[in-house]
Amino acid sequence: MTEQQRTALEAAAFRRLLKHLDDNKQVQNIDLMNLAGFCRNCLAKWYSAAAQEQALGVDYEAAREIVYGMPYAQWKEKFQLPVPPQ
Repeated sequence: MTEQQRTALEAAAFRRLLKHLDDNKQVQNIDLMNLAGFCRNCLAKWYSAAAQEQALGVDYEAAREIVYGMPYAQWKEKFQLPVPPQ
């Protein structure tokens, strides 16, 4: 496998992960963090960090919009559940 093929496969897998998360909005970030140790915000941070390493202008908010498929505030308003009392 060439480096270009590997990169294409990784990109396809990442896009599929984003689609899966988008199709399962009922899965809250806290659930992801508790079970997997990462969440949508982590993906956005990693995306932004990778962009910074390549001197591309993708800040954290822009990366969150890519990961969430909409501005974070809009996603939060539509899909984030209230924190249950402890």
